[in-house]
Amino acid sequence: MTGKVYLVGSGPGGLGLMTFRAREVIDRADVIMYDQLPGEEILATLPATAELVDCGKFGSHHILEQDEIEAMMVGKARSGKCVVRLKGGDPFLFGRGGEEMETLLAAGVAVEVVPGITSAIAVPECVGIPVTHRKYASQVTILTGHEDPTKGESALNWAWLAKTTGTIVILMGVKNLAVIAGSLIEHGMAAATPVAVIERGLRPDQRVTVAGLDAIGRIAQERGVRAPAVIVIGDVVSLYKDTR
Repeated sequence: MTGKVYLVGSGPGGLGLMTFRAREVIDRADVIMYDQLPGEEILATLPATAELVDCGKFGSHHILEQDEIEAMMVGKARSGKCVVRLKGGDPFLFGRGGEEMETLLAAGVAVEVVPGITSAIAVPECVGIPVTHRKYASQVTILTGHEDPTKGESALNWAWLAKTTGTIVILMGVKNLAVIAGSLIEHGMAAATPVAVIERGLRPDQRVTVAGLDAIGRIAQERGVRAPAVIVIGDVVSLYKDTR
């Protein structure tokens, strides 16, 4: 028997921005292997008829390592199961979906990718920050704040990033926020460049912290900013208005 794996992006949080296709495959899944990023509202609706497997990764604490997750997907599919690998945002934007697809295809397992709305764009939007704007930014660069620790050196070109006139959006960067800000300043970005850190976007406890590049690390630490959060750097942040 041969099953199938769906690599599903659940969107930035909440049921309202989940796609119809995502809901469709979730509701008929035999096995759902989920991360924590989809959020409580979505996780509460997972079908009781499915086998639910928590694959969450919280900082350095991993319930299952990546190779264990991939081996489980292959095994469940080969036993004839319909498997959903449920991720927050989009599965191919820093979600390791590309790696999982490679493993599944190499094992001869059928796989379908179900795109999701990425938090890199949706979360800034929800607080009134457009990542592009005719007056402020004609390009946007999305990068990870948590690179593969096994790499010998960073793949990010900080000198180029510091000189960009567009918007920089960083995912998974809260832990390294002060280091990231320092690197950008060191390579020439203006210390007063505005930064917004949006915690738990589109959820009831959403919170926004805004400061200049030179102060954001300290202020975020003082406020106890925690992941998950989206970091936006650039002049578009000046459009944010606190309407609370």
